[in-house]
Amino acid sequence: MLRKLFRSHSLLASDLVSFRHQESILIVLNLLILAVLFSLHCYFFEFWGKPSPLLIVAIGIGIVLKTAEWLWLQRLSQPLKPAAVATLTWASIALNITLASLLAGLTDREDTPYFVLMVVAVLEAAFRFEWLAVVGVITVVDLSLFWQVWWYFGKHPPLDVGEYYEAGITSLLFAIVGVLVWLLLADLQRKETRLANNVLELEQAREQLLREEKLAAMGRLSSAIAHEIRNPVAMIASSIATARELSGAEREEMFGIASDEANRLSQLTTEFLDYAATRPPNLALTSVADTVAYVADASRAHASQKGIRFELDVPETLTVRADESQLQQALMNLLLNAVDASPAGGTIILRSHNGNRKVYIEIENAGAPIPESALSRIFEPFFTTKPRGTGLGLAIARNIARAQGGDLVLAANGPARVCFSLTLPLSNQESQA
Repeated sequence: MLRKLFRSHSLLASDLVSFRHQESILIVLNLLILAVLFSLHCYFFEFWGKPSPLLIVAIGIGIVLKTAEWLWLQRLSQPLKPAAVATLTWASIALNITLASLLAGLTDREDTPYFVLMVVAVLEAAFRFEWLAVVGVITVVDLSLFWQVWWYFGKHPPLDVGEYYEAGITSLLFAIVGVLVWLLLADLQRKETRLANNVLELEQAREQLLREEKLAAMGRLSSAIAHEIRNPVAMIASSIATARELSGAEREEMFGIASDEANRLSQLTTEFLDYAATRPPNLALTSVADTVAYVADASRAHASQKGIRFELDVPETLTVRADESQLQQALMNLLLNAVDASPAGGTIILRSHNGNRKVYIEIENAGAPIPESALSRIFEPFFTTKPRGTGLGLAIARNIARAQGGDLVLAANGPARVCFSLTLPLSNQESQA
C-alpha cells in the first residue's frame, strides 16, 4: 500500500541529496513553527493562559524528535528505499497531527494557535504522496479541527456555533494549500520527466555524432595514408621498371630515386607510428634551457644550408616536469618547420618564460604567414602545405604537449612573424619559487 501511495520518482526526493535537502527544509520548518508558537503563547499568556508543565514537556519532546531526525538524516549515507521514505513520512505526519491536537487540548482554549502545526503534515503529504493520500491527510487534519471544537465545548458549554464556522474556514485553507502544492509539484514532475527525456535524447544524439565523426576521421586518415604511401610506392615501382631498361649512370640514377623514395616511405611510416601510438610520457624534472639548446644544436646543420641562425632567450633556471626525449621531439618538429618556412639568411628565435603556472616555449620565424584557409587544419594529421611534407609534425608535437598536461598553439601569424607556443605545467620547484 505504501509503495502505491509513494511516488518513487518525486521531483525533490528522487535521490539521497535531494531527499536530505527536502527533509531538512521540512524539519527546520517544523522546528521554527514550534518555536514561534511557543514564543507567542508565552508572550500572550493572558489570552491563552500560562504554558503548563505538561505542554512544555510535549513541545520539548517534539523538538527533540525532530532534532534527532535531522541528525540521523545528516549521517545517512545510502538512499532509503521508497517504502522506508513513505514510512518516515507517515510517522512525521502522525507526529504533527498528534502533537497539534495534544497541544491544543493542553492549551484548553477555544482558539488555539497550535493547529498551525498541521500545515506541515499537509505539505509532507503533498510532497511525497499521490492525490488519494493527500486527500486522506487533509481529511484527517480537518476532522481534528472540528473534533477539537466539539471536545472543548463539551467541557465548557454552551456551544458557540461560530467556532465551527472558523474551523471550517481553517479546514478550507488547509485543503487549498495541500491541493495547490500537490498540483504544482505534479506539474514540475512532468516537466522534469520531459527535461530528462530531452537530455537523454541529446546525449544519444551526441554519442551518435561522435561515432559518425570518428568514422569520418578514420576515413580521412585512411585516405591520407593511402595517398601519402601511393606516391613513393609508384615512384619506386616506376624507377625500378625504368632501371631495367637502362645501364650505366642512368640506371644508377633510377636506383637512387627508388632509394630516396623508400627512405621517404620509411620516414612516413615512422612518423605515422609516432602519431598513432605516442607512448605514455615518463615525467621528470627537465631543464628547459638544456632541452632547447640540444634541439638547436641538432638542427643547426640543417639550418646552415639556408644561412639561418638561431637566437636563444631561455632562463637557465627554468624547469618543467616533462618527458625530455618527447619534448625534444616536439621542439625538433617545430624548429625544422620554422627552418623550412624561413627565408634564406633569416633568424629563428627560441625563447621561454613562465606565467599563470605555465612554462611557455616559443619558436618564432620571419617567414610568410600561414594562409587563412589553412589555419583551421594545421594540426590535422597529413595536412601540409609543403611539396614533400608528411603533415604529421605539428600533430605529433601537439599530441606530445597534451599528453604532458600542456598544449601547442599558433601564438602569432602576422607578416614576417609566425610563432608557435608550446606550454607545459610549471614544476613544483618553479611554482614554490
